[in-house]
Amino acid sequence: MSLLHVEGLGKRFGGVVAVDGVSFDVAPGSVHAVIGPNGAGKTTLLNLLSGIYVPDAGRVVLDGRDLTGQPVHRYAAAGLARTFQNLQIFFNMSALENVMAGRHRHENTAILPALLRLPALRAAEERCRAEAAALMQRVGLAAWTGARADAMPYGALKRLEIARALATEPKLLLLDEPAAGLNETEAREIDALIRELAAGGIAVVLVEHNMRLVMEVSDRVLVLDHGAPLAEGTPAQVACDPRVIEAYLGAEGEQGAGGAAAPTSTEAAGA
Repeated sequence: MSLLHVEGLGKRFGGVVAVDGVSFDVAPGSVHAVIGPNGAGKTTLLNLLSGIYVPDAGRVVLDGRDLTGQPVHRYAAAGLARTFQNLQIFFNMSALENVMAGRHRHENTAILPALLRLPALRAAEERCRAEAAALMQRVGLAAWTGARADAMPYGALKRLEIARALATEPKLLLLDEPAAGLNETEAREIDALIRELAAGGIAVVLVEHNMRLVMEVSDRVLVLDHGAPLAEGTPAQVACDPRVIEAYLGAEGEQGAGGAAAPTSTEAAGA
């Protein structure tokens, strides 16, 4: 069963082909990683999947709904949420308010109750605050519930952005380099969080530099080469693919189990 169906996706910027003929499927509760070097088209692909870019070719179907060319809010309404390579945090707000902002599509936005401050609205706000606090605890940020966002360390802000995305109650979560800039301990905590989210039924599409994390948490891995698919399969299949070893993991890299080139270092993989 496929939650996300991507078919023949393509995007050009002038004469530059950023994404070319990308097709794949993501099952509910699975982790599908996208890897490749700088310029491979990974972040462009996420922008196509989330409606930020309109594809020149192909389709994006989420839970049976063809969202191709639809505005971004339709993607969110269909159950898609994402984080960004560069943090998109409201630094003039508290950490809790950042997560509460992710709940906006589930809240009553009628003007009259807000103007009159009706009891039902106040009760809804308290529920929203409690749900946001629970999400912060879920991602390991309980200690930062009362903090301002601009007072939080970088690793905590990465988790905060994930908590805000989860506040939308997504079926599919796109994570753009969630472990970038983190130390090994923090990266392993992100690893555990991704596993937990997938176990809870949320599908994850992951773009990430950290190859250890990719190989440990992913069910499927898609490798891009100048915007086009080079290989797709299980982590073990991709790690053993000669084209991937030569192009991305290093033909002379260390040998892993079974003689396959092991992805032991952080991949230099950007947009």
